[in-house]
Amino acid sequence: MEQQVNGNANVQQDIDYVKILKIVLSRWYWVASTIIIALIVAYIYLWYTPEKFSTTASLKFEEKKSEISELLNVRNVYDRNNKIQSEQFVIRSRQVLLNAISELDYKISFFLKGRVRTSDIYPQKPLDIAIIEQDSLDFATNLFEYEPISPKSFKLSYQENGKEVSKEYSQGEIIAVRGIKFKINNNTFSKSNAVYCFKFNTKSAFLGRISSGLSMSETKGTNILSLSQTDTNPYFATDILNAVLRAYVDYDRNQKTISATQTIKFIDTLQQGMSKVVQSSGSELEQFKVANKVLDISAAGQDVMNKLTELETEKSTLNLQGIFINQLEKEIVGNKNLNAINYNLQGITDPMLANLLTQYNELLLKREQALADFKATSDVVQQIDKQILEIKSAFVSNANSQRQKNQKTLDFLNQQISGIKQTFNTIPKAERDLINLQSNFSINQKVYSYLSEKKLEAQISKAAVTPSAVIVDYALYNTRSIAPQKQKTYTSAFIIGLVAGVGLIFLIRLLNPFIYDKETIESLTSIPIIGVIRKYQDAIDEDNRQILSIKNPKSLFAESVRSVRTNLSFLAAEKASKIVCITSEISGEGKSFTTVNLASTLSLIDKKVIVIAADLRRSKLHHTFKVNNLKGLSSYLSNQANLEEISHRTEVENLTFIPAGPVPPNPSELLYSDKMKALLESLTQTYDFVIVDSAPVGLVSDAIPLIRMADVNLFVIRSGVSRYQAASVPERLSKEFNLSNIAIILNAFDNDILHSRYYTTNYTGSYYANYYYYSDYSNTGYGNGYYSDGPDKKWWEFWKKK
Repeated sequence: MEQQVNGNANVQQDIDYVKILKIVLSRWYWVASTIIIALIVAYIYLWYTPEKFSTTASLKFEEKKSEISELLNVRNVYDRNNKIQSEQFVIRSRQVLLNAISELDYKISFFLKGRVRTSDIYPQKPLDIAIIEQDSLDFATNLFEYEPISPKSFKLSYQENGKEVSKEYSQGEIIAVRGIKFKINNNTFSKSNAVYCFKFNTKSAFLGRISSGLSMSETKGTNILSLSQTDTNPYFATDILNAVLRAYVDYDRNQKTISATQTIKFIDTLQQGMSKVVQSSGSELEQFKVANKVLDISAAGQDVMNKLTELETEKSTLNLQGIFINQLEKEIVGNKNLNAINYNLQGITDPMLANLLTQYNELLLKREQALADFKATSDVVQQIDKQILEIKSAFVSNANSQRQKNQKTLDFLNQQISGIKQTFNTIPKAERDLINLQSNFSINQKVYSYLSEKKLEAQISKAAVTPSAVIVDYALYNTRSIAPQKQKTYTSAFIIGLVAGVGLIFLIRLLNPFIYDKETIESLTSIPIIGVIRKYQDAIDEDNRQILSIKNPKSLFAESVRSVRTNLSFLAAEKASKIVCITSEISGEGKSFTTVNLASTLSLIDKKVIVIAADLRRSKLHHTFKVNNLKGLSSYLSNQANLEEISHRTEVENLTFIPAGPVPPNPSELLYSDKMKALLESLTQTYDFVIVDSAPVGLVSDAIPLIRMADVNLFVIRSGVSRYQAASVPERLSKEFNLSNIAIILNAFDNDILHSRYYTTNYTGSYYANYYYYSDYSNTGYGNGYYSDGPDKKWWEFWKKK
């Protein structure tokens, strides 16, 4: 990435991936801490989370026919579309699950109480509990904690009306709680110190547990349904899944039987009335023959009677269909309890009605399944109810269409019957009466035979009923847990901890508002950096009473100050005596600290140096040089003292100090005065370096006249204290006052690269034709201490002294 700065210099920034790695490794202990925390959380999770077990079974769906149905070509009643999908709702239905629960010993559950959790120990029964009396609806279902006291006594603890109850009982003693009486016939005193718990159950209490753990999937391209049951108890999962398989097969068989039974029952009702009609018409026919001594009908009359009988039989059949449709519509429309309606409609009504009845029953099963997870007022159940109403409306509409169709057929038959009856006029009256009686008898007899035929078909269908699914594989006990998976959990925790640690490092970097390294300064401004002063590793007193570059001349700190001293000679090189003004944006950035150590370092090379404490508002330099501040620069500028009175020789050879003096009411005016300018000019005649410690430019304007008078201006930025906007201050000063003699010093730089830039900045162009040499001492091999006092201690040797 390349951009132009200041019109003349081009900046090219390249991402340094090695430095990114170093940034992460600089806080390896953060990453290690987050990984350890994540692993501890994973360990606690595994400790407190019950193991889950899974077992599988399979069903095969097929339309089986018995030998009877094959012989008589009777189709099965339940011909499902999308059979496997629809049957999944049946398997999950409340009735099937309740029937499955009934196969298990569900009334009492036993648990083992541990330090962390209480575990279900089905099918174990450590206690012999006999239920003497139990309310079918309202009884205590809370947990009872059993604790043996002696071989013949024990203590039960349980909740009653929100209060903890604890009572002692004898073995075999009758215990009465809400809605139930029971006794415990054995004792676990001599077995172990295990604490057992138990509770009394209803069948419906297991519905949620079974339904949440039951899952089904269709094997692609086959008619096989795979079922799996997941539970915290592997034995319960296996037993209940096998029970569900058997309950479903029985339910499917029973539903088909109910369909045939309801059809037979309805036909029986019709046959009872028709039987009386047949008997009555037969008696009338015999009586007429005896009374009129008529035995036979002529050929012409026989032909008329056959046609009339055929038409009347067809008419009666249509009337029976109308009765059946009316009965079915009445049951569907008036089905307030939403119970399944099972009729064998084959050959009796329009196939469309049979299809609608099948869809209606499937929606009822789907609604029952939804009620296991949702309330009746939920959107899911309301949507199913809406579909049921639509099916009812469609059934009523199709029933009306069927009735209208039948009525048209009846009208046509009545016309034909009227036409045939007109030919009766050519037949003698006695024969006409005989034909009517014989025709009525034949019609009634055929209708009765038709009903008997349909009843026989329904009876054969009932006898031929076989389940539409067979159990291929029963569930087997599987004691190998599927969750939580230890290896996967620890691996996930490790990855999460690693990502969290690295993320924390970059989050801290993202939220950081401070400048830490020279690369950051270079990316924010085009003002050159004259040097980097290393952070002093030991404690520093508040008033800088010790001149550290002289106290520890072999330290990296002292060497970095000497590097600044060297680079300072390149600034205003044409000047024999230089006025150096040192400032910063705000207080606390090491402006005075830099002044003292730079001045003392210059004095060591036989340069005559004078330090002026020009921060007239808040100077502390007099503490460093142990000088009285009663008279100083403010006194001189206000004509209260002469130069000799305010100039003090220090303990450092070639170093003179002028304190700030008492705080004046008009510091800015004093520094702007001609006397201040004359003072600086006179001092350059005596000293090689006149170093002015000015006030911060970001707080007051006192330093502005001094900056304009100086030959060299040094702007101090402190690592970890100065904010990003501080880097723009020297460039702003340079532009406002047309200065070309300003440079930056990075103070208190540390080896910590956490906040360093992860890209390198390269400048090209005329602006940097002259550059300064300085070192950040991060790769010198000397460490953070002194480079001639022996090897440095490692980070893990924190107990050793240097």
